[in-house]
Amino acid sequence: MMQRILTAILAAAVFLPFVIIGGLPLTLFVYVLATVALFELLRMKQISLQTFPGVLSLLLLWLLLFPGQSIDFLSEVNISKAEVALLALVFLLSYTVITKNKFTFDDAGFVMLSTIYIGIGFYYFIATSDKGLHYLFFAMFVIWATDSGAYFIGRAMGKRKLWPEISPNKTVEGSVGGVICALGVAFIFQAFFPINDSFLKMIVITILLSIFGQMGDLVESALKRHYHVKDSGTILPGHGGILDRFDSLLFVLPIFHFLQFV
Repeated sequence: MMQRILTAILAAAVFLPFVIIGGLPLTLFVYVLATVALFELLRMKQISLQTFPGVLSLLLLWLLLFPGQSIDFLSEVNISKAEVALLALVFLLSYTVITKNKFTFDDAGFVMLSTIYIGIGFYYFIATSDKGLHYLFFAMFVIWATDSGAYFIGRAMGKRKLWPEISPNKTVEGSVGGVICALGVAFIFQAFFPINDSFLKMIVITILLSIFGQMGDLVESALKRHYHVKDSGTILPGHGGILDRFDSLLFVLPIFHFLQFV
């Protein structure tokens, strides 16, 4: 427990200044985080970043992370990010033939989905920061409150397993407690840093973000269980890897935007 606390303090000391400064420093920092997260995810399937699929996925990731919906040099030739992603898919599928199925169709699908999953999630981290720090902190506080509430209430009152095949320790009571704690934090946040004029809309959004944050955590648990991995990495002692720490945020921030709350 002490190791987890010390790691969390040190990580916050590094992470928060970039969030507060914003702009180019934050964008570059997010690029680093996303690159590490992609490395962790591909490693689960034993795909190295030093291979052709690894390099291609990394280039596509960096393209997806680029702030804004379009990139100048792509706009000049009338090509969108989505079309570049489709081109990358064509290259990956062609690579299955070149390698005589040593790199399989399943591998190609895993690489593409991993890159889009990481890329979109961290892209919206940058986009949310550009809209205003209070939006980003709201999302993070909702996630932290959900995680803490689910953990402590689950330990104190949890009886019914939420999804034992995926995450044996999570309970229905903990999940509900996480949502309630998220609402409590959202009320306090709204009192000091109002993020929406509609109180009812804020409640609905908070509940949805809390639920999707838990789903993001379960998705990461499902991945690790499927590939027989305890943690996505070891870069954060006591916490695992970057993907372990950002799994909820990768789900929450896109939802935040899709619901047109930001």
